[in-house]
Amino acid sequence: MDRIIEKSDRGWWIVSHEQKLWMPGGDLPYGEAGNFDLTGQPARVIGEWQGEPVWLIQQARRQEMGSLRQLLDRDPGLFQLAGRGVQLAEFYRSHKFCGYCGHPMHPSKTEWAMLCGHCRERYYPQIAPCIIVAIRREDSILLAQHTRHRNGIHTVLAGFVEVGETLEQTVAREVMEESGIKVKNLRYVTSQPWPFPQSLMTAFMAEYESGDIVIDPKELLEANWYRYDDLPLLPPPGTVARRLIEDTVALCRAEYE
Repeated sequence: MDRIIEKSDRGWWIVSHEQKLWMPGGDLPYGEAGNFDLTGQPARVIGEWQGEPVWLIQQARRQEMGSLRQLLDRDPGLFQLAGRGVQLAEFYRSHKFCGYCGHPMHPSKTEWAMLCGHCRERYYPQIAPCIIVAIRREDSILLAQHTRHRNGIHTVLAGFVEVGETLEQTVAREVMEESGIKVKNLRYVTSQPWPFPQSLMTAFMAEYESGDIVIDPKELLEANWYRYDDLPLLPPPGTVARRLIEDTVALCRAEYE
């Protein structure tokens, strides 16, 4: 529930606009509201971190707006709360009017939802399920450079779940579409909220079954098998992709060293 911020209110401040965060000095603001010129702003508590409230404020763009990716190296708990804030701010911004009757909507006082006072429709933040999978062939792992990552980073394959698919079917389809190979022995590993913009990554490990690499040029710049002790530039720590790669490397070391 929103309330007006007072000068003495303190905590972590997620000031978000159009999927950006206010990050003065390159970091998430922490402390009393009066120190950050936030007094008088409507805000709501969206969680707690290290015993302090985490506040969400929707505000027009300020100076020093940054990307949530700048917090990837912070503690996963704080990163997830910041991601929740950015996603909620975008949800509220994009659901000002009801999609059924066109009337204005207002936030629920009891849950993360927007309510229409005219037709009583209720909307919740949409989450897009995705799969991400590390594929092992003997002492090597399949890594690819994606078209959207033109910074030299190589990572595992991933993709969105389509309507009517199971997660297992999505893995098989995405791997075949992007790389041309078949996999087997699929095993669930973990999941990670991924607010870019509103995904939930479901992570798997799999083994190579058959096929030669034939990339989809619309998705990948290149893909190849890399021996576990001779890897290219990898995703940053804290990402589920990095964990999958490190877990695969650990399996290879246990078997080949």
